[in-house]
Amino acid sequence: MITQRPSSTYNAPFWTTNAGAPVYNNTAALTVGNRGPILLEDYHLIEKLANFTRERIPERIVHARGASAKGFFEVTHDITHLTCADFLRAPGVQTPVIVRFSTVIHERGSPETIRDPRGFATKFYTREGNFDIVGNNFPVFFTRDAMAFPDVIHAFKPNPKSHIQEDWRILDFLSHHPESLNTMTFWLDDLGIPTDYRHMEGSSVNALTLVNKDKKTHYVKFTWKPTCGVKCLLEEEAVKIGGTNHSHATQDLYDSIASGNFPEWKLFVQVINPD
Repeated sequence: MITQRPSSTYNAPFWTTNAGAPVYNNTAALTVGNRGPILLEDYHLIEKLANFTRERIPERIVHARGASAKGFFEVTHDITHLTCADFLRAPGVQTPVIVRFSTVIHERGSPETIRDPRGFATKFYTREGNFDIVGNNFPVFFTRDAMAFPDVIHAFKPNPKSHIQEDWRILDFLSHHPESLNTMTFWLDDLGIPTDYRHMEGSSVNALTLVNKDKKTHYVKFTWKPTCGVKCLLEEEAVKIGGTNHSHATQDLYDSIASGNFPEWKLFVQVINPD
């Protein structure tokens, strides 16, 4: 985005490009002379028009329904034997983060009480750049191969003709992927409908690699566990809440933060030696 700097911080407010370079003329395009054609080398003009045409963001294919919260991550244990990442360098180090919680399949206005996997995506703003943990509330995913990801989403999406989600299409697809059985036990069991985002676990979708200063590698999975515990809704409870409030989880998150009851998660690392 083009941002305006506050005059309290600088001698005078000025505009910047998306890359942070100052813009000295935000009212006129570069031309060849007073009456000449506009130049395509006018970087600010092209970027300003590109931003304008994208002001209405298309709805996401998945995770369209969600809510975000900002906070910080603090290291509590020394894991330098596993990684040389700067933001994990020592206990007590704090890093700003933003977390986005979401449902996966349905559209932006859908109820947050639907039986559906939940997203738990965390962005760390580290001194070495941004580090993202793309996560869900289940510790495993339906498919192992990325080639099948669009297919499993299409199976779960509502029928494009009727706009109704169909169980037979979901189970028909999953029956051809035996590795999906583990995730199905989470999705169809009590964990399928979290009470709200504060009482929900998160796990990295992918197994990742940590490298220490000696270039020794370990395979890891990250798991977030809420300090207030895990709570879920039964089907009847979800139907009752969803009938009166489609945004109950977002409201709970907002009200909790506004009242000073800040949600908190502990981050755990499951480590596997490649050998």
